[in-house]
Amino acid sequence: MEDLRFAVPCLFGLEGIAADELKRLEIPGVQAENGRVLFSGGVAEMAKANVCLRTGERILLILAEFPAKTFEELFQGVYRTNLEDFIPSDGQFPVKGHCLNSQLMSVPDCQAIVKKAASKRLGEKYKLSWLPETGVKYQLQFAIMQDKVTLYLDTSGAGLHKRGYRAVGNEAPLRETLAAAMVILTRYRGRDFFWDPFCGSGTIPIEAALIAKNRAPGLKRHFAAEQYGWSDQAVWEQIREEAWEKEFRGDYRILGSDNDPKCVSLSMANARKAGVADIITFQDGDATKMSLPAQSGIIVCNPPYGQRMLEQQSAQRLYAALGRHLKFADGWKKYVITSEPEFEHYFGRRADKKRKLYNGMIKCDYYMYTDNSRKK
Repeated sequence: MEDLRFAVPCLFGLEGIAADELKRLEIPGVQAENGRVLFSGGVAEMAKANVCLRTGERILLILAEFPAKTFEELFQGVYRTNLEDFIPSDGQFPVKGHCLNSQLMSVPDCQAIVKKAASKRLGEKYKLSWLPETGVKYQLQFAIMQDKVTLYLDTSGAGLHKRGYRAVGNEAPLRETLAAAMVILTRYRGRDFFWDPFCGSGTIPIEAALIAKNRAPGLKRHFAAEQYGWSDQAVWEQIREEAWEKEFRGDYRILGSDNDPKCVSLSMANARKAGVADIITFQDGDATKMSLPAQSGIIVCNPPYGQRMLEQQSAQRLYAALGRHLKFADGWKKYVITSEPEFEHYFGRRADKKRKLYNGMIKCDYYMYTDNSRKK
């Protein structure tokens, strides 16, 4: 199984970053599209993407693509797919999916059709009138967009953003994949002082530490495809061994601070789970008042947004205070993500660059202040 095609769903705005990651991993056939990245390969490439990719949400094996405007066309498209190459006679194969801008818009009905067609195909191929589904879980997914069906097999299991270090988060957790992308966009490689003054549950400093050490984010977790009969466990072990060998060793200066002591304690616990507590310092501190921890460095933060009126006004006052406090921090590059459309006004300076990103379903901008010689 070396001529397979995979899709990597991404948060909107991260497709190009995920594509660049895959290319650096020397994975072939990389192609970025809206909301996803495609690549080619076999079990080794599938395993490497699962273990090493920082900004993708999961790795899906593309089983089939076909047009369908009716339930009959959906049934026949699934029935023609060589599912028996991937799902054994006792495999569990639950179905989930979504529909968008298509004739077929009822997800429950489409799930039932896909399940029925898959059952008929597998039953005939294995000469069974009833499929026991007592073995390993093979999660089928479908996406129907503009009357085109893509049928997938999920190889990741839990989403790739679930690195295993954050059992619980604060009230507004930042997804690990987005935090990693924010760090990657700063070009941080471990040499600069790195500071998150609104660390919350510690996600941004932890992802920065993983990037500084060049540690594969999926090194300490397992993936659904490791249990698949056609997936060689030795390949996964080799990928993990190679990832360990590529880790960097060094001294890093990474600080996470927050004015809520509970967040600081939570960040410390999460850093210990991630295995990077030895290279991150966490401390209590008000971002608008505390002294700069170094003469120069990189600030990356996810301050409160405020989705309701009073919260928004409070957030706007916070941005103004932060802007005044950092006005003369000329040695620092500053990166701030927020959904506040007038952030630059309150912060007191126009960003040198900004990029649209999504924090879950919240549309945000990532404001980048990189040229400290320009005051606007």
